[in-house]
Amino acid sequence: MTTQDVANKLVALCREGKYQEAYGLYAQDAVSLEMPGMPNAVTEGLENILQGFQQWMESIQETHGGTIGDPVVAGNHFAVAMTSDVTFTDGNRMNMEEVALYQVQDGKIKKASFHYDTSAMG
Repeated sequence: MTTQDVANKLVALCREGKYQEAYGLYAQDAVSLEMPGMPNAVTEGLENILQGFQQWMESIQETHGGTIGDPVVAGNHFAVAMTSDVTFTDGNRMNMEEVALYQVQDGKIKKASFHYDTSAMG
């Protein structure tokens, strides 16, 4: 798949709420980066990335809404703006905005990094 194909597929799956399936686009040795100082700042390997996603999902009590923007592709990278409005199991509700940047290699996501304002994270 081309970078555009991967970008389109990821966006389509996320818009349908099929996040688990979206991880099928990741390489086995993919790396995921959160903002410095955040939990799981660097996660290596698809199995570990999936475990982190599962922990994230378990921390959410209710999802109120969210958006997945259109991908912007440049070479072997693409970026997607995303928002989510969730209430966590601790009762805190948060509106989050981020830009996700993905690097594609051999038709798979090799690296994902997520950029957001950490001051809202408490």
